[in-house]
Amino acid sequence: MLKKRFFKTKDEVEVTFEVEQEHWESAQVAGDFNNWQPEPMTLVKKSGQFKFKTRLPKEQKIEFRYLFNEDKWENDPQADGYVANGFGSDNSLVLTSE
Repeated sequence: MLKKRFFKTKDEVEVTFEVEQEHWESAQVAGDFNNWQPEPMTLVKKSGQFKFKTRLPKEQKIEFRYLFNEDKWENDPQADGYVANGFGSDNSLVLTSE
């Protein structure tokens, strides 16, 4: 799931990536915004979700995916869209326009 917070005075958007823990030991997020270098997501035990928060530039289409247990790539089922990635599957999209 994606949560977005827009700022009136800044050209950026705060985006929180959230995913249910389910049976995963670890979760990371990678995408255009971090040169596809997986960043660890924090497990919030109270909600049972992994979360990662960052700020992204406004008016962008940014590709990303989740990496679970360091070997299983998955898309966000509630992403803003999807795009073919050249590896025979799709990447999730986050749109940073209001």
